[in-house]
Formats: sequence, structure tokens, C-alpha cells
Amino acid sequence: MELNYNSIADLLKAASEEGCRLSSLVLIQQAEQLGISEEDVYEKMRENYKVMAACIQPGCDPDLRSTSGLTGGDAAKMKQAADNGKNLTGSLLGGALYRALAISELNAAMGRIVAAPTAGSCGIVPAAVLTMQQEKGVSERECVMSLFTASAVGMVIANNASLAGAQGGCQAECGSAAAMAAAAIVELAGGTSEMIDSAIAISLKNILGLVCDPVAGLVEIPCIKRNASGVAGAFVAAELALAGIKSAIPADEVIWTMKKIGDMMPAALKETAEGGLAATPTGKRLHKQVFGQNQN
Repeated sequence: MELNYNSIADLLKAASEEGCRLSSLVLIQQAEQLGISEEDVYEKMRENYKVMAACIQPGCDPDLRSTSGLTGGDAAKMKQAADNGKNLTGSLLGGALYRALAISELNAAMGRIVAAPTAGSCGIVPAAVLTMQQEKGVSERECVMSLFTASAVGMVIANNASLAGAQGGCQAECGSAAAMAAAAIVELAGGTSEMIDSAIAISLKNILGLVCDPVAGLVEIPCIKRNASGVAGAFVAAELALAGIKSAIPADEVIWTMKKIGDMMPAALKETAEGGLAATPTGKRLHKQVFGQNQN
């Protein structure tokens, strides 16, 4: 079986023609490509999902701090608010927010995470899928399978645009992760191929042009909070798509647009820590706090 990872539309068309979910088609293709059984491929992905799930508890430790000392402890605050019913948006979004923060903060503290698709955007896809399992009662197997759909979306973006902040800005990292998460959410909710396409498109459209401007050059500020924003955007896109709201621009064209925007973005806004929030007075002060007064 040959799948074309150059087009979202082609992938979804192939799944529709086979009468199955995209995740099932990707699983079959990967097994054939790797020369191993489908169950072995599934178990490899299940191990990734287990690592994602194992990030939540340590990531919610109120005493967790990054090596730089700049971040940590926010996931614990968000989880407390959600657990106590004091957040504004209910347990689903509250749960997604604290999980995204937990995984991102654990990454900053040198914990073990799954790059999904990158370390800087590692909290978005896991937070979306883990929250769907917790809040909507979907099975672990369904959650693991949805990661194949998310991965296929990431492959298309990688082949047509970029997953790297240094190449395309944060739209390429948190934007790609949000698109992957939105696709997974829609599949877990029983949405159609057309809904998946719209969810991918909407999530990416809402994050186009986002720059990569890490304070002190570290994947902490504003990266961690952008993971929370990214998973929120994924749920927004999925909600709209599942309600039957279509994206006027198809996903493949949005991905192409993201590539063009990334190409036009100045180098100062692509992970160099020379512009954006990194260049603010506070950003510069934090840089000196971490690296010393002699650092520029």
C-alpha cells in the first residue's frame, strides 16, 4: 500500500475509499513499510502514548522548576483550579490546559517527553488525546490509533512546509501540533474526513504568522503557555468542524500558506531570540539572569 503524505486531501480520500479511519490506513501502511506486524506498530505507538501519560503527574508537581529557574509550577495551579471547579471553561478545557502545561514544563525541566512533533510543542497533542480519554471515555486503543492520524498530518506538514521554529516560526511548531491535535480530536469524536480537513485548516489558520521568539533562547517563555493556547485552539477547531462548520480554505492550501509566511518571516523571529518577546526589556533582563551580565 502506498500513501501519499504530500496531501491531506489525498490521505482522507484514500481512507474514504477504503471505508476506514485514516489511522487504520496509516497503521496498515506503516506495518508494510517497516516489514513488521500491525500489532507491533501499534505497540510502538502505544509506548509513546504511555510516555505521554506518564508526564502528567510529575509535570503537575508544584515544586517542579526548569534548569534555568524561569518556569515551573503553573500546571499545578491550573490543575488545582480545574479540580476545584474554579476555572471558567469546565473540566474538558481546564484539563487540556493543565496537561499541556504539565508536559511542556516537564520538558523544560529535562523530563522525558515525546516530541509531538517537536519538543517545543510537545504538550499539545498529548493533552488533547489524554483529555478526550478522561473526559469523553474513549478507550486507550482509540487514543493510540488517533496518534496515527495526528502523525500523518504532521508528515504532510513536514513535507510541504516545516515543523521547525528555526525555519517557519512557532506557527510551524505549535501550529503544526494544534493541527495534528485537532485531527485526532475529530477522529476520536467520530467526525468525518471532511470534518478532519476543516479542523486541520481552522486550527492552522488561527495560528498563521506566529513567531518563534524564545526568551533567552530557551524553550520556556513564551513556549510553554503557547502549548496551552495550542491545545485550546485545537479544541476550538474541532468543535467548529464537528458542528458542520467548514473551512473556506482547504487544509492543504493553509499548509502551503504557512510555508510562504515562514519563508517571508525575518530571521530575528525564527528561534534566534533576537526579536519579539525575547527583545523586550524583561526578556533581556531574564536572559542576563540566566546567563550572566556579560551576555548580550
